Amino acid sequence: MAKVKEGIKAPSVKLLNQDGKEISLKDLLGKWVVLYFYPKDLTPGCTQEACDFSKGLPKFKSSKAVIFGVSKDSVSLHKKFSEKYKLAFDLLSDEDIKVCKAYGVYKKKSLYGREYMGIERSTFIINPKGKIAKIYPKVKVNGHADEVLNFIKAEN
Repeated sequence: MAKVKEGIKAPSVKLLNQDGKEISLKDLLGKWVVLYFYPKDLTPGCTQEACDFSKGLPKFKSSKAVIFGVSKDSVSLHKKFSEKYKLAFDLLSDEDIKVCKAYGVYKKKSLYGREYMGIERSTFIINPKGKIAKIYPKVKVNGHADEVLNFIKAEN
């Protein structure tokens, strides 16, 4: 498979959300899609990022954009995370990490000198034609939701 980069057709996504409902990227043509990958539910950085996107959701909707958070956590953990923080968008479960690998976000990481495989916090903005319009690798959480929204507004 070709390396994921801006301008190419987005790799397909067909995953279950926090309610066990299947979400498919091909059903979202005609809308802007924010697909953000994050390491783990219920952790401080991931909670902040999810809450920032949720808080900005009305502005994303007015720009014809939908948001999906993706991690390898289970559907049931996504449900708990979503309910605890009253998230207003879907969290998608990629337990077999196929989608994470397709988007190139499952990488070798290190923490306190220990190396392990995990999800690199990254965001992909997919345009209404299904092509990747913008990639944000190695995301820093503070201000990121606003940065993504500003990009979509500028493109609309």
